[in-house]
Amino acid sequence: MSVGADELLGLVRELLASHPPATTGPGDFLKARFDAGLAWVHYPAGLGGLGAPRSLQPVVDAALEAAGAPDNDPRRIGIGLGMAAPTILAHGTEEQKRRFLRPLWTGEEVWCQLFSEPGAGSDLAALGTRAVRDGDGWRVDGQKVWTSSAHLARWAILIARTDPDLPKHQGITYFVCDMTDPGVEVRPLRQITGEAEFNEVFLTGVRIPDAHRLGAVGEGWQVARTTLMNERVSIGGMRRPREGGMIAPVAEVWRERPELRTHDLHQRLLTLWVEAEVARLTGERLRQQLAAGRPGPEGSGMKLSFARLNQEISGLEVELLGEEGLLYSDWTMRRPELVDFTGRDAGYRYLRSKGNSIEGGTSEVLLNIVAERVLGLPAEPRSDKDTAWKDLAR
Repeated sequence: MSVGADELLGLVRELLASHPPATTGPGDFLKARFDAGLAWVHYPAGLGGLGAPRSLQPVVDAALEAAGAPDNDPRRIGIGLGMAAPTILAHGTEEQKRRFLRPLWTGEEVWCQLFSEPGAGSDLAALGTRAVRDGDGWRVDGQKVWTSSAHLARWAILIARTDPDLPKHQGITYFVCDMTDPGVEVRPLRQITGEAEFNEVFLTGVRIPDAHRLGAVGEGWQVARTTLMNERVSIGGMRRPREGGMIAPVAEVWRERPELRTHDLHQRLLTLWVEAEVARLTGERLRQQLAAGRPGPEGSGMKLSFARLNQEISGLEVELLGEEGLLYSDWTMRRPELVDFTGRDAGYRYLRSKGNSIEGGTSEVLLNIVAERVLGLPAEPRSDKDTAWKDLAR
């Protein structure tokens, strides 16, 4: 029988009574919350959930927040929560689920995603990192790029080519890589903001046990699609309050600095404010749809909207501020744990938003997904569909 809201709230009261937030360390509280099945209530019992409807998670979150309970800092561990966890749940073995999900949710272990490669660009399936059988495991050699949190991560989700004689979407296998293993080298990748939140990752003779393979050999692309669909929902459909996100600082400047206003900027701000609100409400609807099953290609539309709006809003903010908007406070190279879109100055927001149309799938790729899988338009001709990966021109 499905667990209801009243039963969940009863479990919340029991958790708070046995682990008072005021006298319990944050780590101990989060572990107890996971063990009580109140981490992600729609996950199975024993894996941080109780098999309850996903729509009841906000009920639990609100009750714990009101009681002053610590959260698990989901922005810092967003890749693990939004991408690795649903993939492990859908494709992992029982042993993998029990090993990885608890420390992932509590934030004890940070995850990164080893997907993008310098030689594959937006065509992720053209990846060239190789995994070759080596006894009871695999030897992995290759290079990944644009890897967020690699400098912090203990684990990575990794796709590698295991059969170059097959077409590019086949012959790929999905692994969990230990980022502390010999042969894993992480180098900072400095961006136009001056920061280095991304990394290059070099894999040289990295040995991965076969027990850390997710899904069947050669079926990594199907597993990766689970990750990618969740990634786009995670980026484009994040929950925010009304007038939250990038539109917030622009609206604040508009209200507090009347001397900067012009009629043209007023009309553009109104248009973007409405579009930001439409995107926010669409994200809410998408999350409600997720309660009934796995994410669909509609998440690609949300991610597209997120990227376009962020760039247009941040551009308007720089125009509104004039010369002041061109100032940049600090070019010191930092390695941040979080992307702080709204806590920095307008120049930072303008520069950082340029990456929104690349990270999590380029806008060009997402437009194809929306056209083919949402609108049902004819597929783009693909001459390389049946050609062995090793015979593709590079």
